[in-house]
Amino acid sequence: MPAAKKRSPDEPIDYSLLPDLLGYHLRLTQLAVFKDFSEAVEDPQITPSLYAVLVVIGANPGLKQTELARAVRLDRSSVVSVIDKLEKRKLVKRQRVEGDRRTNALALTDTGQLLLDELTTRVQAHEAHLSENLSDRERATLIRLLGRILPESR
Repeated sequence: MPAAKKRSPDEPIDYSLLPDLLGYHLRLTQLAVFKDFSEAVEDPQITPSLYAVLVVIGANPGLKQTELARAVRLDRSSVVSVIDKLEKRKLVKRQRVEGDRRTNALALTDTGQLLLDELTTRVQAHEAHLSENLSDRERATLIRLLGRILPESR
């Protein structure tokens, strides 16, 4: 096998087919979105997924863990781990469902609701920053088009 050609540091990188791949652009966008989200919320323990969990629980008090898993697209064991973390931070409480000892209903604690309110203000600023170069119509179109990629949309 011949030796590799020495590259000049000034030589542009050939990305081959990557610039034409939708998945590549989605991944780059995800990295940028997550970085901006992290800077906006100023809490390294709050990820976009964790924020989504807080939002869904806050909007649906009494939601069962299995319903939450479906809503935020996590497997059941991951949801248990997430709820454990949130419960340790006293943000979420599990409540037994009457007549079913195996099922937990979820609700935000007062502390969880306060944090969610604070995070939502920051996430709204983050969203405004993300879409500052898009018109309202372009933003709505982008959301609609991305939704068409999701398996349940096909």
